[in-house]
Amino acid sequence: MAHLAATNPDEEVVLVEEISHVRLVTLNRPRQLNVISARLVALMAEYLEKWEKDENAEFILIKGAGRAFSAGGDLKMFYDGRGTKDSCLEVVYRMYWLGYHIHSYKKTLVALAHGIAMGGGASFMVPMKFSVVTEKTVFATPEASIGFHTDCGFSYLLSRLPGHLGEFLALTGARLNGKELVAAGLATHFVPSEKLPELEKCLVSLDNGEEASVKSTIEKFSIEVSVDEESILNKQEIIDYCFSKESVEEIIKAFEAEARKEGNGWITPVLKGLKRSSPTALKITLRSIRDGRQQSLIECLKKEFRLTMNILRTTISGDVYEGIRAVMIDKDNCPKWEPSTLEEVNDEKIDIVFQPFEEELELSIPEREDSRWEGKYENSAYAIS
Repeated sequence: MAHLAATNPDEEVVLVEEISHVRLVTLNRPRQLNVISARLVALMAEYLEKWEKDENAEFILIKGAGRAFSAGGDLKMFYDGRGTKDSCLEVVYRMYWLGYHIHSYKKTLVALAHGIAMGGGASFMVPMKFSVVTEKTVFATPEASIGFHTDCGFSYLLSRLPGHLGEFLALTGARLNGKELVAAGLATHFVPSEKLPELEKCLVSLDNGEEASVKSTIEKFSIEVSVDEESILNKQEIIDYCFSKESVEEIIKAFEAEARKEGNGWITPVLKGLKRSSPTALKITLRSIRDGRQQSLIECLKKEFRLTMNILRTTISGDVYEGIRAVMIDKDNCPKWEPSTLEEVNDEKIDIVFQPFEEELELSIPEREDSRWEGKYENSAYAIS
């Protein structure tokens, strides 16, 4: 067994072990909930590229240290780089490249996503051939609440969920637990947390990395799921009715009307969070998810790259830095959005951030379609028949 981490593993963001034909990756910033840093992105890209060409590496297993899988991107990195022209260009570019590589990886990828898996961090889980979750897993895409947008391939992933669940998750940042993730098709297997160490041990000891062997091993530990009666997955009719509306304003109006009906108390806290999010980010996010339904994975990633760079450059609004300030820096949780209302954010303004860059400035990805996630949710309990 070879260890490929730094001399002091406590300081390394990624720990790697080569165990026979298995490559075990541990995201190693537990005190920061394993947030995605520039170094983590660089290392993950380097390792995945290397192992895809290595005949001795048959499958890759990824997990998070501590109580989180990955809580998403390192927002402070963006905040500290504000005002410096394209200070985060390289890491953003590399992250989208990494996302594409994960989707199209030629070898078996397994994620053991115990704990928090949010935003960009969830992009290390959802596209995997096998994504294992537990009762401790918490998933969300809360980017609109900090003035950002649903990125890292999630305009592709969420737009392919049943009905208008994708718009609901993207706009509200609502959380899903492990069982809900499997039911919705965003994860493949549910394994109780007490069985996770033994599952990991069995996967590492497999004598081959063939997909069928990995799957059968996971299935020995996984259990069938049924979501709680109060799960939002059982609110699909209301979600589809409200979140199919043409604009954010109409969605909120319909959601408010549903909240006034008896038995719909679950809507009130969700609606409150929705109304506190950045108006600009909400409109960008809704359009991105809607466009995503007609776009390939590559087209979604290219679009998201444009949106990310325009948002970080404050092309039409500086809300992302205000959102990070309110949540991460001052922690007052009282962002002052500019503009502050949905009515002030017109379609012409939103059009600007979706415009293609000059060809040499666009995200460049090989033009091939082989995402392993395509159609994954179709076998889920909540798929449209």
